[in-house]
Amino acid sequence: MFVFPKKYDVIVVGGGHAGVEAALAAARMGCQTLLLSINLDTICQMSCNPAIGGLAKGTLVREIDALGGQMGITTDMCGLQFRMLNTRKGPSVRSPRAQCDKKAYQFFMKHVCEKQELLDLKQGMATRVLENNGEIIGIETSLNVQYLGKTVVLTTGTFLNGLIHIGLERFPSGRAGEPASTHLSDSLRQLGLELGRLKTGTPPRINRKGINFSKMIPQPGDEPVPWFSFWKEELFHVEQFFSKSGVNYPKGSILERAGGQSPCYITFTTPQTAELIKANLDKSPLYSGIIKGTGVRYCPSIEDKIVKFSNREKHQIFLEPEGINTEEFYVNGFSTSLPFEVQLKLIHTINGCEAVDIMRPAYAIEYDFVYPTQLSPTLETKKYKNLFLAGQINGTSGYEEAAAQGIIAGINAARRVKGLEPIVLGRNEAYIGVLIDDLVTKGTNEPYRMFTSRAEFRLLLRQDNADLRLSHLGYQLGLLPQSRFERVKLKKKLIQEEINRLYSTFSGSTSLAQILKRPEIKYKDLPQSDHNLPDEVIEEIEIEIKYEGYIQRQIEEVKKFQELEMKKIPDYLDYSKIPGLKTESRQKLLKIRPKTIGQASRISGISPADLSLILVHMKRANIEDK
Repeated sequence: MFVFPKKYDVIVVGGGHAGVEAALAAARMGCQTLLLSINLDTICQMSCNPAIGGLAKGTLVREIDALGGQMGITTDMCGLQFRMLNTRKGPSVRSPRAQCDKKAYQFFMKHVCEKQELLDLKQGMATRVLENNGEIIGIETSLNVQYLGKTVVLTTGTFLNGLIHIGLERFPSGRAGEPASTHLSDSLRQLGLELGRLKTGTPPRINRKGINFSKMIPQPGDEPVPWFSFWKEELFHVEQFFSKSGVNYPKGSILERAGGQSPCYITFTTPQTAELIKANLDKSPLYSGIIKGTGVRYCPSIEDKIVKFSNREKHQIFLEPEGINTEEFYVNGFSTSLPFEVQLKLIHTINGCEAVDIMRPAYAIEYDFVYPTQLSPTLETKKYKNLFLAGQINGTSGYEEAAAQGIIAGINAARRVKGLEPIVLGRNEAYIGVLIDDLVTKGTNEPYRMFTSRAEFRLLLRQDNADLRLSHLGYQLGLLPQSRFERVKLKKKLIQEEINRLYSTFSGSTSLAQILKRPEIKYKDLPQSDHNLPDEVIEEIEIEIKYEGYIQRQIEEVKKFQELEMKKIPDYLDYSKIPGLKTESRQKLLKIRPKTIGQASRISGISPADLSLILVHMKRANIEDK
């Protein structure tokens, strides 16, 4: 056994979206960090759709950006098409989405990691988590190399005992073309962690040459471009913008080389698609019982769609480019695990795809995950100090959910090393807080996906105000440079000063603010608007004034929510000694060990009566201590 001579503060296992955000956060906070990946050439590989954002997911990305993370910046540099979703609806459900150049994104992230001070990248497969006296002290690899560290962050994606299914054929793999991690799950079980099994899948990739776009509906990007990063001007050195077709693109981005945004295309399945699937269900590992893991409910396979929605004549399909230097297209909405020969016949039943060739077959993949109720809200395991988990290992699905967990795990691993209190974002502070609280409090038995409906305070947690909500924290943590934080402070100042002016300036007997509250009125329609204000400032002013009543109502709800969150449950509280608690409630409370009364209230099956008993017991225990 070889013990690597260099000692690390933080060791991150896995180079996906969670791992990269964790490693960058820890290194940028001043910790000597190791990022260990099975293959350094696939750091931040977009295993499924090469797209970032979408409903609720885009808000997560903007929160990561506001904290000082990397995903939004890289998306802007590597995006082929940008859209703002739900623009016809209220601001609480709007969200940015970008189609990215798959390889450009991957190599840009690799470049950022390689250039990052205090961050080492090494190729190797982790096989064992090293433990000593209840604390995690490092990682062992398949080459019998031990890397010692003060903290370990596991971000293993779909690689834990990954098993790919194509028809009735199956083989171990973390994703197509890469080996599975076959020993690390055993190590986690030996540590006493409970693991489950999940399933996800990906559609085929097809060659552009055979696509008949004339049968499809083009879907262009939005202009002006709805960028992800709040710091694009600074990051892209855009003192010098250049113009193409009257649209400003930041210097150095993929859009410069692509000559503008690339369209996606909408098409549909046909009755022949359904007939072919129904005739081959016996060859589907999902329907033949071979796959045991639970799949993604909100991203079903085409087999699932045909079976569960048998009355529908057609299903919508999106064809999305994978890059400017490749002819591959991603067939969004056509995930399947049917045999390759069936996939080829199926793809030819889609309108406009009658003559296409499949470059990469679709497949389903099963993998191990750790039940996330075994984690604290800091993403540290309850059983072992210094072991943090982030991403799909916690039962989530999606790049954005992974990255959001990754940055929090990296932050808290770094703060553990520095002897500082951990950071926990509340449900009232960020979608990231909702995501993590859902996982560690409610758990999951299926791949968890973020939705706006999961956030009780979504009108306050909008994608447009993520910088106003979280940049102060990013700055305090040392992740966000002062120059960017100063920009946010200026933005806040401009917003508040203009709102005050609109309430104190009148047109006749009506204040400008009251005029702006009218649905048909925009800020620029006002008789005395300030045309020098940035668009992002105007957007906040309009939302704050037009939705003032709703926002104030949510602020009052947050106050009530915080009252429960402020009531901390001491770690020593023994639920087995609380008389009157139902057996089921006692078992759940002992398993999850909620930190606050608020968290306890969100555990499935915990009743108001249970909470009252806990509060009474806490009060009595406090009196006895005195």
